[in-house]
Amino acid sequence: MNTQIWHEHATDWRAVTVRRAAALIGCTALVLAVTGATAEARPRELGRQTLAAGDGWASAGTGTTGGSAAGAAQVSTVTTWAEFKAALAAGGSAPKIIKVRGTIDANAAGCDSLAAPGYDFDRYLADYDPAVWGYDQVVSGEQEDLRAVSAANQDAAIKAYVPADTTIVGLGRNAGFKGASLQIKDVDNVIVRNLTFESPLDCFPQWDPTDGDTGNWNSEYDSAVVYGATHVWLDHDTFTDGDHPDGSLPTYYGRIYQQHDGELDIVKGADHVTVSWNVFADHDKTILIGNSDSAATAAVDRGHLRVTLHHNLFTGLVERAPRVRFGQVDSYNNHFVADSSYGYSYGIGMESQLVAEHNAFTLPASVGAGKILKKWKDAPLTAADNYVNGVLTDLIAVHNAEIPAETLRSGAGWTPVLRTKVDPPRAVPGIVAHRAGAGRIC
Repeated sequence: MNTQIWHEHATDWRAVTVRRAAALIGCTALVLAVTGATAEARPRELGRQTLAAGDGWASAGTGTTGGSAAGAAQVSTVTTWAEFKAALAAGGSAPKIIKVRGTIDANAAGCDSLAAPGYDFDRYLADYDPAVWGYDQVVSGEQEDLRAVSAANQDAAIKAYVPADTTIVGLGRNAGFKGASLQIKDVDNVIVRNLTFESPLDCFPQWDPTDGDTGNWNSEYDSAVVYGATHVWLDHDTFTDGDHPDGSLPTYYGRIYQQHDGELDIVKGADHVTVSWNVFADHDKTILIGNSDSAATAAVDRGHLRVTLHHNLFTGLVERAPRVRFGQVDSYNNHFVADSSYGYSYGIGMESQLVAEHNAFTLPASVGAGKILKKWKDAPLTAADNYVNGVLTDLIAVHNAEIPAETLRSGAGWTPVLRTKVDPPRAVPGIVAHRAGAGRIC
């Protein structure tokens, strides 16, 4: 079944109902059509909304309320990066609500403003050209030292650290961040909703001639990082490379000058996270859950990294949607749309316990369904009731048949219970297309 037929097939009576309700009556009708919920006469103001009970791992235990209890003095609206960072710091540990109006550029002054005196990229290229430097040792010397100083300048400039008990929401349909890296680190109870994140461009990637047979450019900065944090809800956000997709990046030493890292990392013992109704688009390495196989990392991550992903759209991605280590990850009712650059969706890593159910996949004819799963380590998973191009497909069986050298085992060893309404996977493409992403919050 080709992609066009699949889209027509997936738009069943339920999706049609959703579309008509949205067009005729608006967002409240859309909620009713999709969820069967009872509409409130006066919906709670966005910044005061909290995660519903039973909505994924972030609802476990104390739940996730963000800054909903903030007093009037701790509710602010920001339009610049300086205002945003000031709002994060204001009020000490008091709950806070920060409303973002318009697009905030974290690096509006440009890369040149961050470069250390004496750093010269042309000189860097000349000094570390493989024809001169070779591939046997990492780069060192004056220009590498100056690059590192420049990188530290960017790190300080574009990272913003979110405190506990904070809600960050976008106002309207066009709010978000460009070139920023949101750090949710070692805190509890954070909500991030209705924002568009354009991936930060690393101004100063490092050349590593020892990375692979012919070296690689390595970059930093994810759009959002959940690092050791707990009870985090990311909802109705859009993550994209925006005006700078990988295809627009130059090539040096025969390798793409990679200026992007990930869109979302959940690492270092982070726990109780729900990622719902987001769009992840046009990116390479998308979501990392657990960042290393090392013994030290395992000691931190085991028993943590419990993450729910539901009703997200993953489109135009290469890999890591997500790649999982250690965590109990529940991924249901997501829609994955692949193109010719597709590598895989789910990466099965060290001691991962992934449950992937009731999802929909739209693949071009050139991509076999066996590529949906990628085995990095031997770890059983549960993958049931998934549809590929409108056809019920056993993802594990088709993977093992198409890629027998990477045989996967079935049975994650646990059963998710923290789910709200589970939609039929054949209806998921229509539902997600109409409701996921920034500007479509209800």
